[in-house]
Amino acid sequence: MRPMWKGAVSFGLVYVPVKMYAATEKKNVKFNFLHDKCKTPIQNRRYCPYCDTEVSNEEIVRGYEYEKGKYVVMKDEDFENLPSEGSKSINIVDFVDLAEIDPIFYDKGYYLAPGDGGQKVYELLKRAMLETGKVAVAKVVIRNKESLAALRVADGVLSISTMYYPDEVRNPKTIPELDYNVELHDNELKMAVNLINNLSSEFRPEKYTDEYRQQLMEVIQAKIAGEEVEAVPTAQTDKVVDLMSALKASIDLAKQEREGQKKTTATKKSTRTRKATAS
Repeated sequence: MRPMWKGAVSFGLVYVPVKMYAATEKKNVKFNFLHDKCKTPIQNRRYCPYCDTEVSNEEIVRGYEYEKGKYVVMKDEDFENLPSEGSKSINIVDFVDLAEIDPIFYDKGYYLAPGDGGQKVYELLKRAMLETGKVAVAKVVIRNKESLAALRVADGVLSISTMYYPDEVRNPKTIPELDYNVELHDNELKMAVNLINNLSSEFRPEKYTDEYRQQLMEVIQAKIAGEEVEAVPTAQTDKVVDLMSALKASIDLAKQEREGQKKTTATKKSTRTRKATAS
């Protein structure tokens, strides 16, 4: 991987030279838009309807619409004249507990590696954060946009997640469907809690896969090979009689799945033991 950003983490008078790497990547299946008649890829044009002409990149400027149909034009020098202090620095503002940050604030994640000659201060910051169990709230400029960010230790490295500012997170109280009033019976709540307990386990990300993407790629490969594509059968579910019946059936199913997982794990362990003994 190549670093996408080089700068420093600053807290107090301490500077930690770092290199930033993207921690995630989208693996969506990408499609091109084609003309159905001739299967030619459709072009995306930059077109001005007023001048009735295509526009080159050199002729395009950025405009902020302050009123309907009225724009103020921003040039490159307007951005360059903005305060640039910290444009290559991750400035730590506070240290907080991770549990205090609602996940809804998180946006995109990055890894931070020590910059040239910064291994010692990098390790110092990492160990100090592990010792205190704290997460740093910081500000960082990435691609000309200042973001709030959370800096923490993950898998033995410093990682940073950009965050939305509070005014960018919509207030759920504005959703009309959430203004409701219902009554729950004690037995319903007890069974719901029981179901959650039966479905609870340790978070192991490796066990989750994108089944939709896998099935989509199978369809694509089948089309490439000229094979007939068969529809994936969907599981049939019995009509739910009432909430209590649904909860009980869900609990029974969760217990069956857990027992099946235990048997599978035991079988794998037994197989590994036999192989180790044989060797």
